[in-house]
Amino acid sequence: MAMLAGIVGFRGYSGVELQKILAAHPRTAPVLLEHRADSAPEVRPLGHEGPRRLPCQADEVAKAGIEVVFLATPPEVSMDLAPALLEQGVRVVDLSGAFRLRTAERYRHWYKEEHTQPELLASAVYGLPEFYREQVKGARLLSNPGCYPTAANLAIRPLVAAGVVDRAAGVVCDAKSGVSGAGRKPSLKTSFCEVTANFSAYSILNHRHVPEVLLNSDLKEREFSFTAQLIPIDRGILETVYFRAQGAASAGDLLDVYRKAYRDEPFVRLYPAGSVPDLHAVARTNFCDIGLRYDAATGRAVVVACIDNLGKGAAGQAVQNMNLMFGFGETEGLL
Repeated sequence: MAMLAGIVGFRGYSGVELQKILAAHPRTAPVLLEHRADSAPEVRPLGHEGPRRLPCQADEVAKAGIEVVFLATPPEVSMDLAPALLEQGVRVVDLSGAFRLRTAERYRHWYKEEHTQPELLASAVYGLPEFYREQVKGARLLSNPGCYPTAANLAIRPLVAAGVVDRAAGVVCDAKSGVSGAGRKPSLKTSFCEVTANFSAYSILNHRHVPEVLLNSDLKEREFSFTAQLIPIDRGILETVYFRAQGAASAGDLLDVYRKAYRDEPFVRLYPAGSVPDLHAVARTNFCDIGLRYDAATGRAVVVACIDNLGKGAAGQAVQNMNLMFGFGETEGLL
């Protein structure tokens, strides 16, 4: 029988993407969990009722036999819902930033809010499978990474670990995202007239995704500069990472670092030295594509990493984590 997987926040962009993936997954059936009493019912074509719906009450969720719940919700909602679900024995995959930063002090600094469930931070597993696969398998509370940090960490961490980055020269990450990364809630900044034919930077020097890169790629804040930018497309992230390399004679040497790190990874694709990916290559997939160029004479290196922010940056990676948590094939429902 298909495993029941609940989705809270199923009307948002990540929630809709989860519905599509879980409905097509050979091992799961999605159940939509309503946590907002004032939500208007969705109008569907006649004869197409869609997935089963239930109120998001922990005891009702457990009674229905739902084994995992995806929280595609703001951090404060995730903090409110997660404890009761965990107490009922339901495993939780949280797509918000509520449990990513490991300490309440760090959360307060970057999110400018108090963490209401600090006791859960120590047990939350950061769900970047390429680095934490074994921890993910045993997770009860899985914190799905942010979209920007997913691409940034996959691009940066192997290089830092291999010692080929001149850390004194710093690492610069120039990141561009489609508008769906800002969520579905209406705002002036993401309205059609503001976004179309425009290109804007935001949260300069204080983006809340920065600490996820520092924590998982072993960088100090003074060594890392990150700027997020909004581009007029619906989905996709392209990040250009600039650094000075050391101990590398050619682009092939840097590519070998990635080959060693990702040789057995099903969702990381490497490009030949000198070639880089674009957004079309990863659209509506769970892949992270990485390519690089390197000038050995000056030590200048540029890495380009691309993901779909709703795929590997959100719902796709959440399902990849679910597959590991329940012993399914890691690529099931995603390839």
